[in-house]
Amino acid sequence: MISSKNLRFAYSSQKKFSFPDITCKDKETLLILGQSGKGKTTLLHLLALLITPDSGEIVIANNPAIGLSPIQTTEMRAKNIGIIYQRPHFVSSLSVLDNILLSNYLANQKQDHTKAKQLAEQLGFAEHLAKKTAQLSQGEQQRVSIARSLMNNPNVILADEPTSNLDDNNCQKVIELLKKQSASIGASLVVVTHDRRLKDEFSNQVFL
Repeated sequence: MISSKNLRFAYSSQKKFSFPDITCKDKETLLILGQSGKGKTTLLHLLALLITPDSGEIVIANNPAIGLSPIQTTEMRAKNIGIIYQRPHFVSSLSVLDNILLSNYLANQKQDHTKAKQLAEQLGFAEHLAKKTAQLSQGEQQRVSIARSLMNNPNVILADEPTSNLDDNNCQKVIELLKKQSASIGASLVVVTHDRRLKDEFSNQVFL
């Protein structure tokens, strides 16, 4: 479960954002739609505890997430949040498989090779696990990022433009997998995007 209230953030006096309140309960999905410049990624980074709001509240898994120490914030993020970035971040020296398993390592969990391979199969890149991420296409890298975000069974899955680099077929596969995985582990799924193809896939929507 994740919710926010009265969130405000400013990069400068000329670039300020005030965001609508959101609530996404366990096993629910939420689509946040908006054009470029409306603050979609900023909102996702706030919800992911990557930046701190100037004011407002964020609650994750029934625990207040604002006002924590840096160590507490890092622990809360690792334990509760799976993040799918718009531009995937990988360790270039590691294989695709090891980049996925890195999620377990950072959360102090046992590396689950079986789950990593199952996700790779479901997302259609199982034959690339031994490669370096730089050898993959943008769409394949995005699917690796999605697999990595699901490794620790997070309470909240936050996805920033998860389908922007995908064709229609893979777009549908990714959304179906995200919905299925979030429901199976009881997680909240929040997708931030300008991809209008997703509009009919989510009943709960917020427009920025």
